[in-house]
Amino acid sequence: MDPVNDSETPAAGIDPDLDPGILRLRGRWTLRHAAAIATALGGAPEHVGGVDARGCERLDTLGVLQLLRFADRRGLDYSTMRFRADQQPLVDAIENVHDDRPARKRELGVHAAMERLGRAVVENTREVVLLVGFFGEVQAKLLRLLKQPARLRLTATVHHMEQIGLDAVPLVALLSFMVGAVIAFLGAMVLVDFGATIFVVELVNAAFLREFGVLLTAILLAGRTASAFTAQIGMMVNREEVDAIRVLGLDPVDLLVIPRVLALLAMLPLLTFIAMLAGMLGGMAVGAANLDIPVAAYIARTHETLELRHFVVGMAKAPLFALVIALIGCLEGLQVKGTAQSLGERTTSSVVQAISLVIVIDAFAALWFMQMDY
Repeated sequence: MDPVNDSETPAAGIDPDLDPGILRLRGRWTLRHAAAIATALGGAPEHVGGVDARGCERLDTLGVLQLLRFADRRGLDYSTMRFRADQQPLVDAIENVHDDRPARKRELGVHAAMERLGRAVVENTREVVLLVGFFGEVQAKLLRLLKQPARLRLTATVHHMEQIGLDAVPLVALLSFMVGAVIAFLGAMVLVDFGATIFVVELVNAAFLREFGVLLTAILLAGRTASAFTAQIGMMVNREEVDAIRVLGLDPVDLLVIPRVLALLAMLPLLTFIAMLAGMLGGMAVGAANLDIPVAAYIARTHETLELRHFVVGMAKAPLFALVIALIGCLEGLQVKGTAQSLGERTTSSVVQAISLVIVIDAFAALWFMQMDY
């Protein structure tokens, strides 16, 4: 090993002619001189109010970490430490992951609250604008498929249809059956006092055909499918596979987004139909087992009172929910920044956004159909 020169040895001292409160550093503050760094900082005066490291010939990770810990021990603010322009990026990077740095206090008061509210409004507005723009892009490329059918990835579309639809049938059917049974129980609790238990049939049928069938299915797929879309596409972004697709001259929307959108548009109405049937069967099971409504009487009452308009209202919302879930899941996946933290945040965001929008749209649709008396 080469001998260590005195000019390279880390040193720290006060220059009374310049500023007696500033600790000035010189030498090489690197891993090779770790022991000398500890000695130099240990002998620093107690009245130090800042550190000037611009005289350091070299500065590496160890040197910066030792200086940050010295500042913590002396109660110095990091803003009192001065570094050269070529050293500042390294200092900033280490400061961001410095375990012992003081936690930043949360600002309180009306001004800080209004600032956080404004930032949240701006961020949510940006997300809405991105979603609308992404919807326009997907719509334009779906229309392009009519002119260029060869762009359709049929194998990928069928694969996603299997994952979205067939694999979700047991879960959708089970939960819908149980919710149908619960609605029948709740309805019977009220109607039994009036001797009108038979009206449970209309309650369960109308509830599932108009609202619960499509809403339960959409919420389940928003949690199950939107998160899967975001995770799948986000991992491709992390592994730079999306960039490779662009380099090959292909369109990521054609390859990754459109097959998922078409698969969800095809499968959500079918799953909604299954949920409607399962919910009605759940009501029938409760009626036969606990409400003294025989299966034949339940079916006859259903045949007499069932109206087609309830089924139309429920099925009309299914494609809209499918489009919202698919667009949010794919858009959030494409916005992953390349880290595991970003992937987790975007996956959570896609589920929250999809479920929230589905419920909001369903509420407005229910009010609109009620005003239209349909």
